Amino acid sequence: MLKLGLNTLYVKWLILSLSIVLVIVIVWNTYSFFVYFKAEERLKMELLAESQKSFATDNYFDLINFINTNNKTVPVILVDDKGNILSSNNIDERIENDSVALYEYMQTLKSTNKPIKIRLKNSSNYIYYGNSALITQLKYYPLALLLIIFLFLLLIYNYYNSTKIAVQNKLWAGMAKETAHQIGTPLSSIMGWIEILKSSAIDEGIIDELNKDVNRLQTITERFSKIGSEPTLANHDLIEQINHALSYLKTRFSTQVAFEINSPAYPIFVMLNPPLFGWTFENLIKNAIDAMKGRGKITVDIIDDKEFINIYVSDTGIGIAPSNFKKVFEPGFTTKKRGWGLGLSLTKRIIEEYHQGQIKVDKSEAGKGTTFKISLKIKEQTR
Repeated sequence: MLKLGLNTLYVKWLILSLSIVLVIVIVWNTYSFFVYFKAEERLKMELLAESQKSFATDNYFDLINFINTNNKTVPVILVDDKGNILSSNNIDERIENDSVALYEYMQTLKSTNKPIKIRLKNSSNYIYYGNSALITQLKYYPLALLLIIFLFLLLIYNYYNSTKIAVQNKLWAGMAKETAHQIGTPLSSIMGWIEILKSSAIDEGIIDELNKDVNRLQTITERFSKIGSEPTLANHDLIEQINHALSYLKTRFSTQVAFEINSPAYPIFVMLNPPLFGWTFENLIKNAIDAMKGRGKITVDIIDDKEFINIYVSDTGIGIAPSNFKKVFEPGFTTKKRGWGLGLSLTKRIIEEYHQGQIKVDKSEAGKGTTFKISLKIKEQTR
């Protein structure tokens, strides 16, 4: 749960940071446009003044020279009516010094903007021009604004979704703790009745079985009470914990279910919370038995991979479709007619968020069975 919260917070801050950066860039660009357009207005007024001067003195060469000199952004090529290039401005030197490349660039300008025709006394000239860097920026400006809007919408959705998940987690934690509290009351009463039975002429074997079930209920109560809070992890022998869980399950299911465990002959220590880890392991076994309809074989392979310990839980059940490999861990997903679809969801949370491990469907084949894989980091190992 803590890990999920940190990831959500990281994504939220990342989206917010990107949005702020984009806003700053756009504000800076807007100011740059303001400065540019202000300079353009000044240039237009100077052009007007120069034109008035040219008309007064009949010296149009100065006007043309003024226009060419002050055009520092728009690429321009002047061509006569026979297609000969007379002059060019604001074009890359490598293109300008290569006649073939300059001609090809002129065709590009022609497709970008319609040429302007200049009528002379005996002929005509044509001005081919392209777009300035400013026009190119303005063309993509709406896309940047749309991106900012999208990022802010994503931020709002992320905030809403994380809030919803937090409320759901709080609700589940509250229900779990209330369940633990409700179980605790009759459990205390049952323990008292067991003490009374011990003083009566009751078969000791029956009392032992009752004690086992009472201990089981205490374990369940402890598990539910830990939901929603960060559990305490300690160094435990994983093989011992798995054998303990299997020994309890073997006596609670039909003899038509065969169990096989393959493990190293030495203890393997990992950081565990025994009640919660036992819960996850039992969930996998119970799901396997349901998949086999109460008849088949369950194999547990514990493999030491030096840095990690891998636990494979295999059954001979109906199998899982590849499209459902990830869905089986989603809350509410179930293929059973009756069920809440929470077992594997809790299993994944306990393994990945509390024990910093991994769980996945390793393989599955229709009609032949499924194998789940749990990987945990080895803390200390004694051979």
